[in-house]
Amino acid sequence: MTTATAKNPSQLVNQSSGAVEYYTPKVWTDAAREVMGSIELDPASSLAANFIVMADRFYSRKDDGLSKEWQANTLWMNHPFHRGEKACPTNRDKCKKKACEKRGYHIDEDIPNNLDWVEKLISEYQNGNVKEAICITFANTSETWFRKLLPYPQCYPNGRVQYYKPDGTIDNNVTKGSCITYLGPNLDKFNAVFKHLGTVKVSM
Repeated sequence: MTTATAKNPSQLVNQSSGAVEYYTPKVWTDAAREVMGSIELDPASSLAANFIVMADRFYSRKDDGLSKEWQANTLWMNHPFHRGEKACPTNRDKCKKKACEKRGYHIDEDIPNNLDWVEKLISEYQNGNVKEAICITFANTSETWFRKLLPYPQCYPNGRVQYYKPDGTIDNNVTKGSCITYLGPNLDKFNAVFKHLGTVKVSM
């Protein structure tokens, strides 16, 4: 398996939504680490992102984390937030996608969607490959991919999470609320840590 490591607390957590990358405030990964004790694997990351996540191992875009088997006691995931997109035809003249017109370029590989990442996370957890995990997503409560997370304990933050851009500035135009979901046995610990950051819902 191809992995990389990095530890430098001066950076922020990465979240990509296609053409734009967003970085999560450090408070959320600190809380995740307090609950789980460590972050062994981040399957959707980058060198810059891992400066704050400080996972022992991570998969970058080049590694294609979705194609790997996730083996870890503890995992943090802030996956690339995207509705998904198929690669453009090799003959660009046949590409009629409005997305390409808007961004000014074509793509050569399929872009995974949110459901791909969420189903992968749940599958690895249910199969016992991942013992404990925390993920942060937008709180799109009516979407199929988000409803997959509803049976698990969640924290709905007090106020909107204002993500950072790669240049370090805050994106005050975030229009969605966020949600932190916990997959693991330590429900009391998750509640104790995250109740100070938002409203915690523990599934019965």
